[in-house]
Amino acid sequence: MNALELTAICKSFGTQRALENINLSVPTGSRTVIVGPSGSGKTTLLRMIAGFEFPDSGSLTLNGQVLVDDTHEVPAHQRLIGYVPQDGALFPHMTVADNIGFGLKARGDARQQRIAELMDSVALDANMARRWPHELSGGQQQRVALARALAQQPRLMLLDEPFSALDTGLRAAMRKMVARLLEDAGVTTILVTHDQSEALSFADQLAVMRQGRLVQSGNPMDLYQFPRDEQTALFLGDAVLMPARVEGGWAHCDLGRIAVNSQGNHALAQIMLRPEQLHISLGEPNTSGCQGVVTERDFGGNTCTLTVALQSGTGRSLLVRSSGLQAPPTGSAVYLTTVGRAHVLTALIPS
Repeated sequence: MNALELTAICKSFGTQRALENINLSVPTGSRTVIVGPSGSGKTTLLRMIAGFEFPDSGSLTLNGQVLVDDTHEVPAHQRLIGYVPQDGALFPHMTVADNIGFGLKARGDARQQRIAELMDSVALDANMARRWPHELSGGQQQRVALARALAQQPRLMLLDEPFSALDTGLRAAMRKMVARLLEDAGVTTILVTHDQSEALSFADQLAVMRQGRLVQSGNPMDLYQFPRDEQTALFLGDAVLMPARVEGGWAHCDLGRIAVNSQGNHALAQIMLRPEQLHISLGEPNTSGCQGVVTERDFGGNTCTLTVALQSGTGRSLLVRSSGLQAPPTGSAVYLTTVGRAHVLTALIPS
């Protein structure tokens, strides 16, 4: 069952088309991430779901209730949608407890108990209740903002790049904590980000936007392995792209004969591998791969990204991702084989 349905959403600001024919279904209890470069329309779409903006045309339905269509528009304060902005937007003149309790109808002991429960749910110590926002770290401020949004028992939670201002290590920990908390609470969630790794790790549904259009949506693993086009492939991570002749499930390319995910026949196609699908070794070559030389080495700790120039005479260089501790040094003669199937992106010339 879907909690949220967006149908043919369009929005323009003057002559600038911000959103064009957006159709998206968000399953109940899911974590959907809308990802795209700056200016792709993702924040405009999130604000439209929240009720801060309204579409020029199209409809938006939440749990069977029509929030927007051609006949009426439900205002933001009546939608029961939680919203956590990038900076948390805490009230600076209110304590932690008062920020979390803002908008609660309960009074007295019931109010204090509810605030204590919410603080505990986001791993905030009870002794922090009387602190002011400026006395909190960035991660603590985001947890207060999340608790405040959860206090309203929202039907839908919207997160607008909530981790972008945090340090790298804290960002990963907060992402895991928030995902677990929202899953335990059973709250349907939409997160907007431009960070590809954050999108892939947080989402169970991923939606990629570009120039106001939704270009692809689905399971994060599927989008990473089988992107619809070259731009999406490169946006979601490093990619090895090369031309190939495709016949009956096999590609003939600079790497030799490798398996692909298409049974079609194409005289010329573009295929894609992720760098981690290339296996590198220092052993003797065999007939299923090719030789190369390591020309660049980008050591990143647990992983190392290598640039390998193929010795096939084409002058092509490929990115290869290796274990950081086992990566060969620059200048090493290596042997490349592939793992899994290459993805056929585009049939340039059909057979």
